[in-house]
Amino acid sequence: QVQLVESGGGLVQPGGSLRLSCVASGSIRIIGTMGWYRQAPEKQRELVATITSGGVTNYADSVKGRFTISRDNAKKTVFLQMNSLKPADTAVYYCNADLSTTGWALKAYWGQGTQVTVSS
Repeated sequence: QVQLVESGGGLVQPGGSLRLSCVASGSIRIIGTMGWYRQAPEKQRELVATITSGGVTNYADSVKGRFTISRDNAKKTVFLQMNSLKPADTAVYYCNADLSTTGWALKAYWGQGTQVTVSS
């Protein structure tokens, strides 16, 4: 059974930093694109950043220059370094990964989410 487990969320003051991690476990044969999404109260889930297996990254305009996504393929882990945090970044952050357990078609998996709160 495949699982994505996030960690690193918490409460931080405006201007502060947090680093999120997400580890994939289970009978995984292929890991494709991995990414982070977030959902604030009463808002739809939105893309934050993605990174392909080859390291190509994509960011939402709202986080460009402040957030950095990276991955360690050997450890099946994706990271999100968040700097210069703003109250508007407050949300539940979800890890997403396109995985295959068979070596064939990729399927999207989601983590349970980790809360990030930016407040003074």
